[in-house]
Amino acid sequence: MNDEPLHAAGFPAVELILSVEDAAWDTVLPDAERLVAEAAGAALAAAGMTAGLATEVGVTLADDEALRGLNAQWRGKDKPTNILSFPIVQLAPGDVPGPMAGDMVLARQTLEREALRDGKTLEDHFRHLIVHGMLHLLGYDHEEAEEAEEMERLEVLVLSTLAIADPYADSGGVAGVDPAE
Repeated sequence: MNDEPLHAAGFPAVELILSVEDAAWDTVLPDAERLVAEAAGAALAAAGMTAGLATEVGVTLADDEALRGLNAQWRGKDKPTNILSFPIVQLAPGDVPGPMAGDMVLARQTLEREALRDGKTLEDHFRHLIVHGMLHLLGYDHEEAEEAEEMERLEVLVLSTLAIADPYADSGGVAGVDPAE
């Protein structure tokens, strides 16, 4: 891990605490740390955070079993999910995060299944999930239709800055809503 916060040029700095609990991540996405910094920084920038902002994000790269347990514990859903976000403080969209924004936990097998199913690269789907999770840490949500539309618009904007196509264009999906739920 670097002593300096990782960031992409022009984006706010994101200091990462990266934990790899599933060793297969090292093979699947060997540059995960760079991808997280890039996607999280782009999400912060699009959400109106300044380039001078620095915040810390914990990212745990886990497996389906770990996410199934967390999803059951925190959301009452006994099944794996692709990403869960745990903000340190519940923010409203536009609020500036403190020195620690929160934590995100991702499931490798779900990421791989979804990328294959949707014809996406693992890197692009991974960055999409990081953007999605980061927006949750910044107070965005998709529980109500209006909130979901706002979050999806911002998500698509952020992804466009990363040269990632609109993931919802052909699906009719709404940000973060699993059509199987």
